[in-house]
Amino acid sequence: MKNNDNFFLRNIWYYALPSNHLKPGKMVSRVFLGEPVLLIRDKDGKVAAMQDICPHRGVPLSCGRFDGQEVECCYHGWRFNSGGGCTAIPSLVEEQQMDLSRFDVQSYPIREAQGNIWIYIRDRDNPQPPDSEMEIPTIPGFEERSPQFIEIMRFPCFVDHAVVGLMDPAHSPYVHRAWWWRNEQLHEEVKQFDASPHGFTMRRHRLPANGGRLYWLIGGGVPETEISFRLPGVRVEETTIGKHRVVNLTTVTPISDTETEVTFSLYWTLPWVGFFQPLLHVLARTFLGQDRSVVEKQQIGLKYNPVLRLIKDSDVQAQWYYQLKREYARSIAEGREFVNPVKGQILRWRA
Repeated sequence: MKNNDNFFLRNIWYYALPSNHLKPGKMVSRVFLGEPVLLIRDKDGKVAAMQDICPHRGVPLSCGRFDGQEVECCYHGWRFNSGGGCTAIPSLVEEQQMDLSRFDVQSYPIREAQGNIWIYIRDRDNPQPPDSEMEIPTIPGFEERSPQFIEIMRFPCFVDHAVVGLMDPAHSPYVHRAWWWRNEQLHEEVKQFDASPHGFTMRRHRLPANGGRLYWLIGGGVPETEISFRLPGVRVEETTIGKHRVVNLTTVTPISDTETEVTFSLYWTLPWVGFFQPLLHVLARTFLGQDRSVVEKQQIGLKYNPVLRLIKDSDVQAQWYYQLKREYARSIAEGREFVNPVKGQILRWRA
């Protein structure tokens, strides 16, 4: 696989930002897949998104003002509603009738659930409406609860390398050596995988005492875990400890060709975990920082565009990711249903 095979998936939902990062009557400027986006939340709490460029002179709309209903450009005062529709051009005199819809700003579909905001990024050359069979990810059993814990980190890499690192089962003994997580001794892993909507799932299994030590320390029971992945970069790890659940939602969002944002969120039913929030942030930053550090090192070699060789069985999940990504892109281009290329099987590796 050559490093120059990089491309972004479009006509798909991406994680935008946590709900509590966008307050009523406020706006946030972001970049997704190289596109400048202005996210706003009106006074009634509804979220919307539009291109962060005024169609008049190209000034970012985020440089202007938002009154809780309309965005006003700082250059000439052009105003736009939450749908990107141009509502006013102050420089026009009364007899200058003009069709303001000619100056509308591109809008983006937005969904908000369980404390998360998701954005649908269209393909400009082949825009497709959101697939009703591929709605935004939600965590069953938590209704409209927001995550109790969020940690966000930027990775200096193309999105594929962040995603593949997220599902890589063999790097932990070398990248994540820590007493509270695991030791450096290698053990054979045998896991059953199945195809699941737009991705795959590692079947529920019991965590050994020498792996995932933190769960053993805090849970008061034998932890069992199920891990699923789905396009474009969503990983859900659900761990049950007795009658309680801890669910990790990790999302990977491309910012540009060289920068990717990883958001690590936790939902839990353990009543006392909240007391350890400061410690959790330290542990999460350490864990993500270790992944980020090795990705930084990876960029040194990737500058020379080497051929990357994936092996069995520890790299099969990475191979599935690239197959899923190519199939999704082809299904959009050909106007047909997505066909999951993943076939259920048992994978073995040492880690």
